[in-house]
Amino acid sequence: MKAPRIPKLRVGFILAPRFTLSAFANFVDILRLAADDDDRSRPIRCQWQVLSDTGHPARSSSGIEIRPDAPLSRPKDYDYIVLVGGLLNEQSRIGPEYMDFLRLAAESGVPLVGLCTGVFLLHEAGLLDGYKCCVSWFHHEDFLEQFEGLTPISDQIFVADRDRLTCAGGASSSHLAAFLVDRHLGRAAAQKSLHIMIIDEAQVAENPQPGLPLELRTQDPIVRKALLRIQQRLQNPYSTSELAKSLGVSSRSLERHFQSALKLSPSATAQRIRLARAKSLIERTDRTITDIAHTTGFSDAAHFSRTFSKLEGMAPAAYRAARRSTSQDAD
Repeated sequence: MKAPRIPKLRVGFILAPRFTLSAFANFVDILRLAADDDDRSRPIRCQWQVLSDTGHPARSSSGIEIRPDAPLSRPKDYDYIVLVGGLLNEQSRIGPEYMDFLRLAAESGVPLVGLCTGVFLLHEAGLLDGYKCCVSWFHHEDFLEQFEGLTPISDQIFVADRDRLTCAGGASSSHLAAFLVDRHLGRAAAQKSLHIMIIDEAQVAENPQPGLPLELRTQDPIVRKALLRIQQRLQNPYSTSELAKSLGVSSRSLERHFQSALKLSPSATAQRIRLARAKSLIERTDRTITDIAHTTGFSDAAHFSRTFSKLEGMAPAAYRAARRSTSQDAD
């Protein structure tokens, strides 16, 4: 009788209360698709288990529950322990049993992975001291408010620093999982998983998050709220008066806050955000310039091209061609 085949990649998941379902699902589906050459989702080359100290189902932020299938024990049974965070409030905290398990895993040399706001929980457990970590641009300021002495990286999709791996969540979870599959099973297995999930190719850690330009970071609470609103409505931009009204302040007051915090007007800041998003789409997609102009709130392609050319010194189409030429030369 043949001895059972030992998986090359074993992952234990800890799901925080109200965890982010997409971060968990994207990560585990990469493992599932890489695990079985016959595409029958059998955990042959990869194995994954949801760990729990109670055995009770974990409820996601969307209300969908996941039933655990293993107790908190023997962290060395796994190659990685993955902590999936959720909404930033008291209900998202994990109990002391989980914190102790994570510390034991770290002491045992088991690498720890933080998905989405799981990085907050890893830091609370004292497990990120001396490490670089990745936080979504959406939660960058929240992280700075809660923790001192550690500046997170919010312009990359994930960060792998020795035995700590963290990512912004969402779609970036699939790329971090593919990075681990590549490491343990090879590039072909990673590419297979990504392609089945209709993802063209693996993104490297340094690829940028589609968020705010770093020069627009600020501690001003009014400006921070305004930046979030601008980001959420790129296709139909606010006027300065509409933005001020949505924040409950006067236009004059909003102008003063922006000038003090960023040395820019609200309208100039919004244009910078829209152009940064457009630049990312030009570099990373095959969408038409007209479509990108519409998506980022420009009245038409001609207006977009003039504005972009003034910033970059070349038209959007020329910029795309130059970037692709540079990329091919690097290959």
